[in-house]
Amino acid sequence: MTNLDLTGAQVLHPQGLCDAPLSFAEGRIVDGPVGRAVDLTGFMVLPGIVDLHGDGFERHLAQRRGAMKQMDAGLVACEAELAANGITTAVLAQFVSWEGGMRGLEFAEKVFAAIRDTNDSVVTDLHAQLRFETHLLELYDALPGKLRDWGVNYVVFNDHLPHYRLSAGKMPRRLNGQALKAGRSPQKHHDYMLELHGLRDRVPAALDALCPQLAQAGVRMGSHDDATGAARQIWRARGVQVAEFPETLEAAEAAHHAGDAVLMGSPNVVRGGSHNGNLSAIDLIAMGYCDALASDYHYPSPRRAALMLADTGLCDLNRAWGLVSAGPAAVLGLSDRGDFTAGKRADLVVLDAHSRRVAATFVAGRVSYMSGAVADRFMT
Repeated sequence: MTNLDLTGAQVLHPQGLCDAPLSFAEGRIVDGPVGRAVDLTGFMVLPGIVDLHGDGFERHLAQRRGAMKQMDAGLVACEAELAANGITTAVLAQFVSWEGGMRGLEFAEKVFAAIRDTNDSVVTDLHAQLRFETHLLELYDALPGKLRDWGVNYVVFNDHLPHYRLSAGKMPRRLNGQALKAGRSPQKHHDYMLELHGLRDRVPAALDALCPQLAQAGVRMGSHDDATGAARQIWRARGVQVAEFPETLEAAEAAHHAGDAVLMGSPNVVRGGSHNGNLSAIDLIAMGYCDALASDYHYPSPRRAALMLADTGLCDLNRAWGLVSAGPAAVLGLSDRGDFTAGKRADLVVLDAHSRRVAATFVAGRVSYMSGAVADRFMT
């Protein structure tokens, strides 16, 4: 493990960017110098990015349909991409859904096992999140035990059934493509969706019983795509205290005023709005209702979003960068990272001050990524 004094760089301390040295030893930030100085003039040093929700790893695990044989190698490749984008802690969000295929239970079990078994062999801190479709009532009884076996302590509840079209007797959109991915005929897939749709009156009571069990087991829980304040209040009453990507201002306000964490997607910021016309993350940040930004489906976006927010003057760099570091760390209950307070983990990202591309990434004082001219500074 490397002990270093980083000098000459613009370091993001609580008072803002300044050229005060940053030192770390035995994987932790320390107050005083440790003896070996590295001149990082021309670079910026910021806390490592904590990504609360990302599914960009899927392309590494199954580049083509059916090519899902070497998940450990895929996770290693994914970790390299995470590190190259300054992400030091990553939550990999995996579905268990009626949609089947890469969102089915069988695939999810392989993914969770691979994350559990690979984590010790990579530098980036990987966590698993289960995205669970609420209408899969047949899985409720076994779910707490499966979570223990998988090593998963973060569950987010989704309901992606097209209830309106099913109630109206209309064929769901993209039915043939979904059926192909699930390995079912279109008719069987449609029948399964109708069967689950028919369970909708039983789901609330089932969730009322399940969520306290998970909370007692120490499982963190979130809801996905809340559309109303009333819906958010129901989730909160169940102990579900993270609101992922609320679709409306009403839902986001309800979460914020109740003290729940509100998570938005960083691609939403980079694009200047939601790709599907939902709530703007920029508006929520301006109102102070957003606690954290996640990569969602694009790992370069957290860094880009934070820098864009600071560049536009919507918030200062400390607050902007906090949305991708200290903020998400707090949501996850990880008090040992997110800023450069002495004693915390030496999780940091080095950016070229001119291009602001990632030059190096450290996790608990260990190099997870380094490229280009900055490597000469560390190797001399």
